[in-house]
Amino acid sequence: MRSALVLGTGLIGTSVALALAARGVEVYLSDTDRTAVLTAAALGAGLAEEPAEVVDLAVVAVPPGRVGDVLVDLQARGVARHYTDVASAKAGPERDAVALGCDPEHYVGGHPLAGGERSGTLGARADLFQRCSWVLTPMPEADTETFNTVLELVSLCRAIPVVMEPAAHDRLLALVSHAPYVVARLMAEQVRREGNGVVDLAGPGMGGLAWTAAADPELWGDVLRANATEVADLVEDLAADLREAAVGLRALDTAAESGREHGDVMRGLLGGRSMDDSGIFGGRGGLPARCRTVAVPISDQPGELARLFADVALAGVNVEDIRLEHPAVRQTALVHLAVAEAEAGSLERALSVRQWPVRQANECAMG
Repeated sequence: MRSALVLGTGLIGTSVALALAARGVEVYLSDTDRTAVLTAAALGAGLAEEPAEVVDLAVVAVPPGRVGDVLVDLQARGVARHYTDVASAKAGPERDAVALGCDPEHYVGGHPLAGGERSGTLGARADLFQRCSWVLTPMPEADTETFNTVLELVSLCRAIPVVMEPAAHDRLLALVSHAPYVVARLMAEQVRREGNGVVDLAGPGMGGLAWTAAADPELWGDVLRANATEVADLVEDLAADLREAAVGLRALDTAAESGREHGDVMRGLLGGRSMDDSGIFGGRGGLPARCRTVAVPISDQPGELARLFADVALAGVNVEDIRLEHPAVRQTALVHLAVAEAEAGSLERALSVRQWPVRQANECAMG
């Protein structure tokens, strides 16, 4: 990739531009907010102008509800060879784009699962996506060159590609991000109604909730509109669970009288299992308890890393971490792919079939 247009210079768009510019890509910046464009350019994200020639990739970094219109307009003007977006909902925007006449052959939807403490252009960082998952939702018509170009974008941003169906992405994001935001806003409103004095008693848990609830409501309004049905279904399920929890909590008042231990009631209420054992909160910061690294030598040629990522994605193996060993005196690199121990053999076989010179897997030594 030699050139790119980033349309939308908020937190995500500017961070993408900074990451690409840092890797030697010529980046052009565009936004309806001229001040945001000039600010991004001042940060070193690229040139505050439209490209004079066709660029390799256009990155649409606008709210989900605008993706279809913007994408189709860019394709009609022929500004790029390939196109992607970074919207946090996928099914709706892609459906809109197709209805408006999008060319699906040269478009692959995407969503980097990253954020920052500060929103907007000034919160952007070149390393924002490092080791974060970056979901890709290619349509069946998407050609290989477009897919590889978007994989190269993910690689240049040092993120980890994950291929998913749009509907599956939206369901999971509703579960881990969108519905939690709604719950955080509702809890924050409960605190507000109680009055200022309650803040003095708040612990770190409330701090995390407040941080979530304080996110830009205008931005979140766009996100929730794009994934409203999935979020509504989850909120209804949660409401049913909360009603059951209320019954269980009230039972604590009568537990002693009925001969039941409080612990039994609480175990029934909370499922009898510690969240520490669930694996939910391991996060991207840690690796599985048992993992192995599969080492793959690659030539120092443009597109080789993207080709490797594409073949890993086709193997259906989840990569937990990536390390690139690149000796200065050689025209080769060694890519270390950390995967769950049970999947190492499957990945080795899949890559060997695709003619990659895979080295024997070793126990993980990556942090």
